[in-house]
Amino acid sequence: MPAQLLSQPNPPPDASLLPTSLSALKVELDLDVLSPGEVDDIKSFRRAADYVAAAMIFLKDNVLLERKLTHDDIKPRLLGHWGTCPGLVLVYAHLNRLVIKHDIDVLYVVGPGHGAPGILSCLWLEDSLASFYPEYLRNKAGLASFVTRFSAPGGFPSHINAETPGAIHEGGELGYALSVAFGAVMDNPDLVVACVVGDGEAESGPTATAWHGYKYIDPAESGAVLPIVHVNGFKISERTIYGTMDDLELCALFSGYGYQVRFVEDLARIDQDMAASFEWALREIRKIQGAARAGQAIVKPRWPVLILRTPKGWSGPKSSHGEFIEGSFHAHQVPLPKAKSDTEELETLQHWLDSYRIGELVDLGTGAVAESVLRVVPNSSKRLGLRKEANGSWTKLKLPNWGSFEVEKGTQQSCMKTVGKFLLDVVKENPNTFRIFSPDELESNKLDAILEATGRNFQWDVAARAGGGRVIEILSEHTCQGMMQGYTLTGRTALLPSYEAFLGIVHTMMVQYSKFVKIAHETKWRKDVGSINYLETSTWARQEHNGFSHQNPSFIGAVLNLKPTLARVYLPPDANCFLSTIAHCLRSRNYINLMVGSKQPTPVWLSAAEADAHCVAGASVWKFASTDGGLKPDVVLVGIGVELTFEVIAAAALLRKEVPALRMRVVNVTDLMILGPERSHPHALTDADFVALFTADRAVHFNYHGYAGELRSLLFGRPGTARMQIAGYSEEGTTTTPFCMMLANGVSRYHVAAAVVRAGAAVNERVAVDAQMKIGELMHRARKATEYALEHGQDHADAYDTPTFS
Repeated sequence: MPAQLLSQPNPPPDASLLPTSLSALKVELDLDVLSPGEVDDIKSFRRAADYVAAAMIFLKDNVLLERKLTHDDIKPRLLGHWGTCPGLVLVYAHLNRLVIKHDIDVLYVVGPGHGAPGILSCLWLEDSLASFYPEYLRNKAGLASFVTRFSAPGGFPSHINAETPGAIHEGGELGYALSVAFGAVMDNPDLVVACVVGDGEAESGPTATAWHGYKYIDPAESGAVLPIVHVNGFKISERTIYGTMDDLELCALFSGYGYQVRFVEDLARIDQDMAASFEWALREIRKIQGAARAGQAIVKPRWPVLILRTPKGWSGPKSSHGEFIEGSFHAHQVPLPKAKSDTEELETLQHWLDSYRIGELVDLGTGAVAESVLRVVPNSSKRLGLRKEANGSWTKLKLPNWGSFEVEKGTQQSCMKTVGKFLLDVVKENPNTFRIFSPDELESNKLDAILEATGRNFQWDVAARAGGGRVIEILSEHTCQGMMQGYTLTGRTALLPSYEAFLGIVHTMMVQYSKFVKIAHETKWRKDVGSINYLETSTWARQEHNGFSHQNPSFIGAVLNLKPTLARVYLPPDANCFLSTIAHCLRSRNYINLMVGSKQPTPVWLSAAEADAHCVAGASVWKFASTDGGLKPDVVLVGIGVELTFEVIAAAALLRKEVPALRMRVVNVTDLMILGPERSHPHALTDADFVALFTADRAVHFNYHGYAGELRSLLFGRPGTARMQIAGYSEEGTTTTPFCMMLANGVSRYHVAAAVVRAGAAVNERVAVDAQMKIGELMHRARKATEYALEHGQDHADAYDTPTFS
C-alpha cells in the first residue's frame, strides 16, 4: 500500500470506548457573535487570501485570470504546500478581527511552516510586505511579481523563514512551534501568541512535552499562548494520529494536560464558530491573568486550547483523475501536479481559481484590494506582519564587571560555581530580560548560586509559584531550546546550561535555528538579536561516575559545522577565563555560542588580567609551563579544554623534571575558531600568526576535549598539518575513576609526555638517546595507574594536585 486507501474524503475517526461523560469537558458556545456584514468581510478576506495562495503555487502569468488559463501560464516547477493554507488563512483573518476589536498585541507562530503561501498571501493583503519589500506593493504589478516569484529564484521560499515579516519560527523541522511560542510570551505581559500546531507536528516528541509549557508561565508577569491544533487529518500520504481520535479522546488528552478544550468544526458556520471561540479564549486568558495580577492567582488554571477541524486543502479541487483531493493527503502539497501539461488538470485548476471570484475582491485593472477585504486589516503596527517583537527589538543586558568575581590564581576552583556567582548578579540586574532554561540540572551543574537571588518558575509547584523565578527547569532539552529561541527572537537574552552528553538532543533544532538567524542576518530589515548561549558542563572527562552514556562531546562538532559567521566555540581553561568568556557571550549578538567547562574544582592558571588578555587573543603561549618561556621549542604541546589542559600541564611539569634536555612550548587554545584556515572564520588566525604560535616546522601535539576528527577537519588547510598529532575523546568510557578516563582515551599526562618525547627525539639528539626507554617507562606508569585504580577504587591521592614548576 504505497499511500493511504480512502473510501471517502475527510474520513471521521472511529468511536472510542471512553465514557460519554467526558463530553462534559467540551466547551459549548453561542455562535452568533458576528453580524452578517462581519461574516461577509471575513469571507472576503479568506477568499482573497486563498486565491492568492493558490496562485502563488501555480501561476507565472495571468495572475488575476483576465483570460482563460493556458499551459504557458503555469510555472515550470510547481512547489508549495496547499493543504494547510486555508486553515492558516482562517486563523489569520480571525486574529485580525480580534486585534481590531480588542486592540491587543498578537504574534502568529505557525508550526506547519510549509504553509507559507497562506501566510504570505495575508501579508500582501494587509500591505505589510510592502513595508519591507517595495517590489511587492499592494497593486497589480506588486501582486504579479509576488505571485510569479514564489518558490522561484529570487522570491520567497516554499517555507516560512526569516524573510517572512512577523515570523519567529521556521517550521521546516516540525515539533518546536509551541515551545517557541511559550518562550515569546515570557516577560511580555500584554502579548498573545496564537500558535498553530499541525496534527502531523502534534505527533512529534518535542510537541508532546511542550503542551506542559503553561506550567512555567506566570500570568502575573507574562503573556499568553493560544494553541490551535489544526486537525485536517492527513500528513503526506497517511492519516494523522489526531485525525483518528474522536472528541472524547482529544478532550481527555488535553484536559489532562491542563486545558479547556473547544472544538472549532462547524464548517457551514465556520466564521461564527471561530469568532465565538476566539472571543471565549480571550476572555479566559484575561480572567486568568486578571486574577494573578490582582494577587489572587488561580491555582492550576485551565488555559484555552482550540481544536480546529477543517478538511485538508479546503476550498480546493474535490477530485482529479478519480482520486479525492480535498479532504485527503492528495491536497498536502501541489494538488494538481501536472497542470503544466495535462489538459484535465489545467481545466480543474481554472474551475478552482474561478470559484474564488477574485475580480470581486481585487480590481483587475489596478490590483486595488476591495474595501470588504481591508475592513479585516488592523491599523499599522498592530498588523501581524509588523510586530516589533518579531522584527527586532533586542534589549542589551546590564552586565556586572566580571573581574570583580576573580578567583585567586594558584587555587583550585570550580568554573561553574564561579560563573554561578556572576550569573547571580546578571539575574539581579536584568529582572525582565534574562532567563535560564535548564533541563533539570542547575544544581547538579553547580550553578546553584543563581538560586540565591531567584527561584524556579514552576507554576504547578506551590514552592515556586508566583515567585518571579528566572529559571525554567524542565527535563526536556527540546522544550528548553524552543523556549530559549522564542525568548531570544523577541528581544531578550537566554542561557541554556546542560550536561554535555545530552546537548546533542537539540542538535538539529539548533541547526534549524542557525538557518533562521543566518537568513535574518542577511535580511536588511531584520534587526540584531541576542546570541543563544549554551553552557556545556558535566563533561565526559568528569562523568566517570555516571558511565559511558554520559560521555559524549559531539555537540562541539555540531556547532563547528555551522556557518562561520554564526558559530563560536569556547573551551576556557579555568574559572577566570570562563568569567571573561561568559561575559563576552552574553554581550554578543546573532551568534550561537558554545562554552565548554568543568564543574569540578580545577587549577586557576591565570589572574583576571591574564585571563582577559588570553581570551581576547583566543590562544597564547603559557610561558610558566614552557621551557625558556617557549623559545626555540623541540615540540609544541597544546591543551584545549579544562581537564585536557590539566594533563598537558602535568605532562610538561613531569618532562621538565625528567627530560630536562627537551625544549617545550605549551599553548592553550580557548577559542576553537582561531584554528581554522586563514579567512575561514572571523576569528581565524592569519597563517603568519598561526606559525608564530605553533612554529613553522616543529611537531605539535594537541590534547583536545572533543573528537580528534573535528580538530583535524578544522586544521585542514593550515601549513604543515602533517607534523600535527591530535589526541581526543575516542569513545572509551565506563563507570571508573577520573584519571582512568584520561588513560582509557589516550589523553593522560603519560600519553602526552610519551608523544612529546617521541616528537622531540626527532629533532633533539640529547632527547633521542634515552627516548625509547623514557617512553616505555611512561607507558608503564600509565598501566600502573590503571592497576591502582582497579585495586583501590580510586586514583592516587595526588593525581589532581596542581603541577608545580621549579
